[in-house]
Amino acid sequence: MSTSTHGNTAAEKLDSSSDQAVESEPDWVLEYAKEEKKRALVRRKAEFETRLAKVRANELRQKQRYEDGQSYRKRIKSDRISAMSTAVDFDAQYVLDEYHSDDDNIISKMVKSDLSHLGLSSASANLLEKSASTLLTLGMIEKPNANDEELDLKDEVKIFYCSRTHSQLTQFANEVRRVKIPISLAHEQVQEGLGTEVLFGEEVKYLALGSRKNLCINPQVSKLGSAVAINERCLELQKPKISSDHKCAFLPNRENESLVNEFRDHALAKVLDIEDLGLLGKKLEICPYYASRAAIKPSEIVTLPYPLLLQKSAREALDISLKDHIVIIDEAHNLMDAISAIYSTSVTLTQLQSSRSQIGVYLQKFRNKLKGKNRVYVTQIVRFVDSLIGYLEPMAKTKSQTEGVVNISSFMTGKGVDQINLYKLERYLRESKLARKVDSYISHKVKIEENQSETHTSTTPVLSHIQNFLQCLVNPASEGRFFYSKTDCKDVCLKYMLLDPTHHFREIVDEARAVILAGGTMSPMDDYIHHLLPYVPSDRLMTLSCGHVIPVENLVAWPMAKGPNNVEFDFTYEKRNLPTMIDELGNCLIRLCQIVPDGVVVFFPSYAYKELVTSRWQQVGANRRTLWDQLLVLKAVFGETKVGAGVEDVLREYSIAIDAGKGGLLLSVVGGKMSEGINFSDRLGRAVIVVGLPFPNMHSAEWKAKLEYIEKATTDRGRGLAEGKSVAREFYENACMRAVNQSIGRAIRHQKDYASIILLDRRYDSQRIREKLPRWIKQGLVENASSKPFTEATHDLQRFYRIERTS
Repeated sequence: MSTSTHGNTAAEKLDSSSDQAVESEPDWVLEYAKEEKKRALVRRKAEFETRLAKVRANELRQKQRYEDGQSYRKRIKSDRISAMSTAVDFDAQYVLDEYHSDDDNIISKMVKSDLSHLGLSSASANLLEKSASTLLTLGMIEKPNANDEELDLKDEVKIFYCSRTHSQLTQFANEVRRVKIPISLAHEQVQEGLGTEVLFGEEVKYLALGSRKNLCINPQVSKLGSAVAINERCLELQKPKISSDHKCAFLPNRENESLVNEFRDHALAKVLDIEDLGLLGKKLEICPYYASRAAIKPSEIVTLPYPLLLQKSAREALDISLKDHIVIIDEAHNLMDAISAIYSTSVTLTQLQSSRSQIGVYLQKFRNKLKGKNRVYVTQIVRFVDSLIGYLEPMAKTKSQTEGVVNISSFMTGKGVDQINLYKLERYLRESKLARKVDSYISHKVKIEENQSETHTSTTPVLSHIQNFLQCLVNPASEGRFFYSKTDCKDVCLKYMLLDPTHHFREIVDEARAVILAGGTMSPMDDYIHHLLPYVPSDRLMTLSCGHVIPVENLVAWPMAKGPNNVEFDFTYEKRNLPTMIDELGNCLIRLCQIVPDGVVVFFPSYAYKELVTSRWQQVGANRRTLWDQLLVLKAVFGETKVGAGVEDVLREYSIAIDAGKGGLLLSVVGGKMSEGINFSDRLGRAVIVVGLPFPNMHSAEWKAKLEYIEKATTDRGRGLAEGKSVAREFYENACMRAVNQSIGRAIRHQKDYASIILLDRRYDSQRIREKLPRWIKQGLVENASSKPFTEATHDLQRFYRIERTS
């Protein structure tokens, strides 16, 4: 979307002089050079397409062998994996490696393996390592990571397609498999380039990227469970001090380079999802996490989940460059929240106390083995943790407010913590793997004391929470805020929340050729323009809103302001707990369940309110028959729980009840598990009912800070205070309506589907709220619905379902 310019470097000046020399050549020489370059490109393209065609043919002939996953290397690999599990003695694996934070050891490590071919003594090699950056600049040493075949592959203009979960990316892969694209080379060019197998078209070169947790095929590592544990164990097995016999048996190296190329060709020959890549890695016995990088350059579509694209460190770990490529972000309605969540973190007093205790136990064992920088930085960590504990402990004992904003100077005082270089300390924690070593030693010590067998745990080390919190401390102060909050377990939590996602997303926008934000329920879209892309000129932005695939008559949307007993639906915070309001809601659902066939999905504004309502309905009334009993007579009733456990079980039972003809009533929550990624198509969702408007608590410390930040950011751009407050109010309402629209979008999933959307609250009659509904919902809105009695709404719904069931 935007580009940046830099000053001329020596290399650029050299290129400039070379260009001038080329321009002085005769036209026929330039034309010949151009054609020769074109022929070489066509030849490489055709040869690569031919290789992929041969891979596809080979897969068809050997399908059974690949499905069985057998190969002659299996026994060798198994023996090496067994040896790997006993590679290091217990004490040695917990001791910190020598650390030199002030050296340029990153470049040194990168090129260390390439110094051997110079034939230098170890002393000379060590001297050259200190000048590694100079060697790289002069071209005496090449960066590792590239093989000869990969260098010949052009970095194709590609689409990076990002969505929230791997399951959604798998759905996308299934759609890509249906696409057949014409061949990109002319007939005569293909013949010239030997590509006779690819005359009939090309497969989309599709690559799915994932984390180590998704792709690790080493059973000794993957069984660790947590992403942090898998990442750190994987990196440990690549350290120089680990002998080659005890390194990960699946790691790509110069000896198995042909396997990497084979993996690349198989990965691109067909459209494979993330699970298929894992199976391919097992069959070829090569790590799919690392081997997939060889397939990035020649690929045309690369898919990856939110964290791998939105987090800069994740992109760097995967060697992903977005420069001049196209980025598509699906499910973009929660993009800003996703960025904020990735760069926000929290730590509790209990975690801090546990970390301090664990470090103390670790130091009792290994204090004398800590030397140099290790001793300095571990001491700083102890002081930093003590400072946070000293701030939170008094707060836990007092009856202060349950939450509030915290100034960083409040918990970064005393014990000399204000003199600590937080950047270096964060880097030390990241590179030394102190968190994992401390956690592993404590776990080992506990098992020894309790006489238990050695097993791997899958929990995240508590010290990792401090490490994540420390990363937030080095962020620009203007981007976020710190908060404290007291939990239900009488614990105190210190949180950092990113308030401005602009900077982190701008890195993507500036690098990419184009960025597309896509989603079915992105309305209202102004927030993306004002709060995510405020730096992009208006002429570089384009918004597009499409209608639904269904005919207009397949949808009816009723905003209901009153219930069957003429009680006004007002689910504001002040009135929603009134018994008359809750009873009227119950009577309304009973009447609607008598009309709507099959499945009805109800979305409440919060879990707490859902529990309050259902508890009231189960109380015995004057006629000795509860509202809950009346609902059970009409449909089987199911409910979503806050913990999210058993979601699949609830959906399965709900589906069984509908298939059995009993019908189902599913009580869900806006923003919960059922409101996103679940498709209530056909009989599963003949009606979606939204109770009230799920406005977030604007009096909470976090929302206060967020709205204040938006007001200030608006006024800083030269707009008045009144406009700043208006923009903040708009942002607040938009957050609510995006959640409503996402819940509504669970129904009507294909062209022949039909359903009713029922909005229970007088505020849905407001023009301001209606304008924030998706266009396809507004097209089905009943005119002047709030002025019509409840009986007219039920008659209209009866007629709607009668027509749809017979059509």
